[in-house]
Amino acid sequence: MNPTNLSTFNNSWYKPGKNSLVRFLWYITNVLVMMNPLNPLSSCRVRVLRLYGGKIGRNVVIKPGVNIKYPWKLEVGDNSWIGENAWIDNLGMVKIGNNVCISQGAMLLCGNHNYKSSSFDLIVGDINIEDGAWIGARSVVCPGVKVGSHAVLSVGSMATKPLEAWKIYSGNPAIAIRDRKIEK
Repeated sequence: MNPTNLSTFNNSWYKPGKNSLVRFLWYITNVLVMMNPLNPLSSCRVRVLRLYGGKIGRNVVIKPGVNIKYPWKLEVGDNSWIGENAWIDNLGMVKIGNNVCISQGAMLLCGNHNYKSSSFDLIVGDINIEDGAWIGARSVVCPGVKVGSHAVLSVGSMATKPLEAWKIYSGNPAIAIRDRKIEK
């Protein structure tokens, strides 16, 4: 049995998509504009994300305190909301559909580590959240997960596998607990 040896960790294969100067400028902008609780203007955050290559739809609301790793790896559809202190750790592509709610403190995590590897290798997977889905407060969506149309991940739950459309999920790991029905 080989012990973990982090001195052998090497993620040189990973390409974030922009040069180090752009990444540095984004880091500063993310802290000053996106994460700053003194900036109440969602429209300012949307403009900044677009400036850095994010594909952001119409009528998107982004609350203060949102932390986004790489805006150029983010697509958000029309009329979607991202709540306070959400963390989009998008080492991979994150696609958020139309009319999606990402609640406060939710985490979308595209990266993880291979615990079976002695060098703890980086694993990256894209996240796709389809139209009408709701990611509850303080919940986690893991790398490679697809959240089906109008699925709900309830408060504090963890999605480690795909979530079927029109289902409500709860727990860690999240399991389907019932169908979602929307009343008019």
